[in-house]
Amino acid sequence: MKILHIITDLDVGGAEMMLFNLVNEHRKYGHEIQVIGLAHDGLLGDRIKKIGDPVFPLNMNANQPDPLTVLRLRKLIKKINPDVIPTWMYHADLLGAMAAFMAGNPPVIWGLHHTLNSTTKMNPWTQRIIKINALLSLFFPQKVICCSEETMKSHINKGYSSKKMIVIPNGIDLTGFRIDPETRVYIRREFGLNPETPLIGMVARFHPQKDHRTFILAAKILHQTLPNVHFILAGSNIVHENLELKNWIKEAEMEKNIHLAGLRNDIPRFVAAFDIVSLSSAYGEALPVSICEAMACGVPCVVTDVGDSRKIVSGSGICVPTRDPKALAEGWEQLLSLEQEEKLNLGTLARTRIEKEYNIINIAKRYSEVYSMITPN
Repeated sequence: MKILHIITDLDVGGAEMMLFNLVNEHRKYGHEIQVIGLAHDGLLGDRIKKIGDPVFPLNMNANQPDPLTVLRLRKLIKKINPDVIPTWMYHADLLGAMAAFMAGNPPVIWGLHHTLNSTTKMNPWTQRIIKINALLSLFFPQKVICCSEETMKSHINKGYSSKKMIVIPNGIDLTGFRIDPETRVYIRREFGLNPETPLIGMVARFHPQKDHRTFILAAKILHQTLPNVHFILAGSNIVHENLELKNWIKEAEMEKNIHLAGLRNDIPRFVAAFDIVSLSSAYGEALPVSICEAMACGVPCVVTDVGDSRKIVSGSGICVPTRDPKALAEGWEQLLSLEQEEKLNLGTLARTRIEKEYNIINIAKRYSEVYSMITPN
C-alpha cells in the first residue's frame, strides 16, 4: 500500500511523535510511505528520513496558510499517486483534503489530536479552519481518526460529522520506553544531584496550554514540606534564555531545585530516571504521549484532568484539577510517601496498562485496518 502522510509540521510534539511511531511500525508491513510537512520538516522530519522514508517540507507559514500550498500539494499528490492520504492536524486536514480533491480524489483520512473545550487561546487562523473543517467533514474525509474519546466528543460538539469518527489512541514504542533503573544515577549525576534525590519531571514544550506556572507554584508548595525534592523541566524553549519561565522560577525562589533541560534526544533514558512524571496542562490535551511514555518506563504520573489523562493513568497514578497548584503538590506528596514496594508495584501497573492499551504494535494494526477498509481494490 502506498501511504502519503500530510502533517502541519514535524517539530517535536504528541501528534508528530505518534506519526513517527506509526511510520516506523508500518515499514514492517511493507507499505511504501512518504511524508509531507506543510511547514519545515523539523527534528522528527530528520528522524523519519533516517529510517528511510522520503519527507517533503513545503515551508508554509503554519500560522497563516498560503493558498498556493494547495497547488503544490496537488502536484505532489498526482506525482506520488498514493492509495490513501492520512492528514494530521487542522491545517493539514483542510489543505490536504482540498489538494486531494483537485488531484483525482484519492481517499483522505483526517487526524484529530486536540480537544476543543477551550479554543479562545488558539491562533485566529486555526479557529477559522476548525469551523471550516467542521462543515467539510461531511464531504471530504472518508474517516476521521480521533486519538481520544474527549477529542471525538469535543469535535462533534463543534459540528464535525459523528458518522465519520473513530477513536484510535496514540501508541508507544515499548522497546524504546521501558523500565531502566540504571538511568536514575545517570540523570542525577548530569544535574549534580545525589543518586537518592527524589526527582519529579515534566516533558512539555513551553506553551500556555502546558501551564508551567502551575507546575512551578506546586513545586514551591511541596518544597516547604519536602525541601530535598528536585524538579526537571524539559521540552522546546525550556531554557534559561526563556526570561518568562526564568522569572517564574525566580519569583517562587526555586532556582536551586528546578532544573531546565531544554530539548532532549534521550527521552527514554531521561524519563525512566524520574520518581514521578507530571503534566500540568490547563486545556487542549487529547491523549498526552509524554504520560504514556513515562508509564511505559514504569514511572507513576500525576496529571491534570484534561483530555483522556484521567483514563490513561487510571489506577496507576493520580489525576487532579487543572490550575490548582495545591492539589498538584498534594498528588506528588502522596506518591512520594509510598513505601518502595508500593512505588514499584504502581510502576509495574503503569507499564502493564500501556502494554495493554497503547502498544504501537496494536495501534498500527488498527490504523492499517482502516486504511485497507477505504482503499479501492
